[in-house]
Amino acid sequence: MTFSVAFKQEQYLTYILEDSEATSSVEVVPERGGIITRWKLKGQDIFYLDEERFTHPELSVRGGVPILFPICGNLPDDTYAHLGKSYKLKQHGFARNLPWEVTNQGTDDSASLTVTLSNNDQTFQDYPFEFQVDFTYELKGNSLAIRQKYQNKSDKKMPFSFGFHPYFLLLDKSQVTFNIPGTEYEVNPSKEIHPYHGTFDFNQDEIDAAFKALTGASATMTDNQRNLKLTLSWSDIYSTFVFWTVKGKDFVCLEPWSAPRNSLNTGENLTQVPPGETCEAVFEMKVDSI
Repeated sequence: MTFSVAFKQEQYLTYILEDSEATSSVEVVPERGGIITRWKLKGQDIFYLDEERFTHPELSVRGGVPILFPICGNLPDDTYAHLGKSYKLKQHGFARNLPWEVTNQGTDDSASLTVTLSNNDQTFQDYPFEFQVDFTYELKGNSLAIRQKYQNKSDKKMPFSFGFHPYFLLLDKSQVTFNIPGTEYEVNPSKEIHPYHGTFDFNQDEIDAAFKALTGASATMTDNQRNLKLTLSWSDIYSTFVFWTVKGKDFVCLEPWSAPRNSLNTGENLTQVPPGETCEAVFEMKVDSI
């Protein structure tokens, strides 16, 4: 059989999705924020992972594909207002810090794993909604798709934003080209607007650029040093694309967000799901040799 789902017990129980014919495997750690930690394709690591940091549960993960929910980015003073009351949410929300539950797996048309996060007493203090979020990770050939369902189980409209923070391994930033569907980006935290002509200055200590007027729903990164081309594609609900990297680190983050930072306060591109209804989205990553 081409597709398989297995698991191994390390510091955390880790699920392994594999397509043996494509020599492709993905590792998922449900209890550590439902995160994908690794993707190996034909012997090459696609994602960066700070393995030492990963062993410390109190630290956020730097690597893999962290999940952003119910906000993307940060809020001023980590605070937002809803119906006249103030609440606190830390940067990128709580989904990446909580244990997710494995609710399904399959090997028919892909190697797939479904992980689920539901509200609890802890989340309700910071985000007063009942919800269920289901992610299905699907590995097939050179493609990794994340199918998402965000269900509002409250009796009131549920506002949120969502996205991903994938860390792609990049050993030589001078050997890379990007094709991002936008002509300008906003720099964080200055909010300055810069024109985009297809390149970035990697001599800066940090690049944190948000493309908020997207002209398409896909982006590419071509790594000439490793002879790989990465293609990202996403549902139309993703309104913002963030590019983030730090000088001296072997990664770039290419992040689809449904809304820009602080949307819980501003309402900008905020998703609002009526009671009992569900919002669905897909984010897909594909790697080709060049």
